[in-house]
Amino acid sequence: MFRDLWRGLIAAAAAAGFAAAALAHSDLKITAPSSPGSGWDQVARFMKPALLAVGASQDVGITNAPGAGGTIGLAEFVASARGDDTQLLVTGFAMVSATLINKPSVSLNEVTPVARLTGEYLAIVVPVESPINTVQDLAAAMQADTAMVTWAGGPTGSVDHIAAALFAMAINADPTKIGYVTFFSSAEAIAALLEGKVAVGVAASSELEEHIKAGKLRALAVTGPKRLDGIDAPTLKEAGIAFEIGNWRGVVAPPGITPEQRSALTETVEAMRQSPVWTEAIRQKGWEDAYLAGEAFEAFLREEQARLGGVLKSLGLLK
Repeated sequence: MFRDLWRGLIAAAAAAGFAAAALAHSDLKITAPSSPGSGWDQVARFMKPALLAVGASQDVGITNAPGAGGTIGLAEFVASARGDDTQLLVTGFAMVSATLINKPSVSLNEVTPVARLTGEYLAIVVPVESPINTVQDLAAAMQADTAMVTWAGGPTGSVDHIAAALFAMAINADPTKIGYVTFFSSAEAIAALLEGKVAVGVAASSELEEHIKAGKLRALAVTGPKRLDGIDAPTLKEAGIAFEIGNWRGVVAPPGITPEQRSALTETVEAMRQSPVWTEAIRQKGWEDAYLAGEAFEAFLREEQARLGGVLKSLGLLK
């Protein structure tokens, strides 16, 4: 399926006659610090045809280095790619959280930020037969007995887990008492929700949309600054719960590259991001353009580490 999408995107770019930029590199290598098919892997594989379409590279190699929330791939990247301006590593929210929790030998402070690329907001849902009809009902139930309201989501420290914690904090409930149940994938979490094993689910809106439209799940709220197409639910802020959170993904370069090399890589990624191939790929995935480049992305990474560090401490996951 993914291979067919890739071929279709390349054909669309060729048909559109998109003008190629001057070659910036003879070849590039992108490391996805996760398994094939994962979100980071998809970013890398969407980048490849887009980079080729704009003439940014003659070839783009993709390597998977999964494990420990991306920190294994991060450590390998820092150790092996230092000073190499032909390499990029896909990163994102989960890696920030994993580096804080796992305390690996390297951190995101050691890489060279290039650009944040995509964003994706979450939806909070319940089974359609649930007595919880609104996000205010959910808040009231958690205020009455936080531990009794079980949440289904991704691994400890994931964006889903952080969203559940922030929800508890926003309604003055104890985040350490949340009945949060971790699942390896959104599909497993949704299955548990539909089987009535948990009360509430939180996941990427794109993972939940078909179940909401099929009348199996009820969306209580979305976690972004505005309502989402395809999901009839208010934002948390509309409901009087003042926080926003979303997953994001981007790319970083190795340590030890020069300012000129960083600038060239940033320009390469910017050209890719403007290509019809990339635009169509993220549209089909339901991802938002969250582009933030260079020093602005570097500042965002610092802020994100501080913000997540505070939430993880409140959950007792950091000392």
